[in-house]
Amino acid sequence: MAAELSDADYATLAEFRFSLRQFLAFSESRATECGLTPQQHQALLAIRAAPADGATVGYVADRLILKPHSATGLVDRLVVLNLVERRASARDKRRALLALTQEAHAKLARLSAVHREEILRLKPLLMGLLSTMMD
Repeated sequence: MAAELSDADYATLAEFRFSLRQFLAFSESRATECGLTPQQHQALLAIRAAPADGATVGYVADRLILKPHSATGLVDRLVVLNLVERRASARDKRRALLALTQEAHAKLARLSAVHREEILRLKPLLMGLLSTMMD
């Protein structure tokens, strides 16, 4: 049986969740400023970070915790916005791989730079909270 949580444990958990929500609000705001929905930003990031030959609609669905039909709709909108292209896999022509366009690469680079700065700013706080929770 897990040990009972103290008032300090609850306060630390609340502060940790608050910090995560602040980061998500920051991220959503920056995506919107860049002309993207937060979900579109997350999809572009997932596609960019996918392993070689791994950027598929199914991969996006998994990474964004979406149903496959919802991920298909999201990717379709990104294609219409000229941010994503579908390409046949060299190994299996029936398999569609997703690739970012140059415009998407530029938007994602700008967004990722400001996100990295924010994460570095939050790092001491989050590390302190994690350390407190691990004690």
